[in-house]
Amino acid sequence: MRVLILAVMAAPLLAGCFSAVKTVVTAPVKAVGQVADWSTTSQDESDRNRGREMRKREEQLGKLSRQRDKAAEKCRDGKADQCQRAEVLEHEIEALMAAPR
Repeated sequence: MRVLILAVMAAPLLAGCFSAVKTVVTAPVKAVGQVADWSTTSQDESDRNRGREMRKREEQLGKLSRQRDKAAEKCRDGKADQCQRAEVLEHEIEALMAAPR
């Protein structure tokens, strides 16, 4: 009878031990999975990064185009230094357009 009582009282303690063992055994598997997640890029992340790069490139092109247009306008007004600046900006735009994406 005492053995039965002791077994019933020890059951919750053993359940805790099994839980701890399960945690210890599965921890390395979870750690490897987390490292794999950190070290790889998902398709969604890749798409977001690509979109971000494209927007940044378009912003650069827009900024250079506006600067070129202003310099060209000043060149037409007779400012020779702005003609050279417009030409330099045009070359920068061409180089940015030709750069691999």
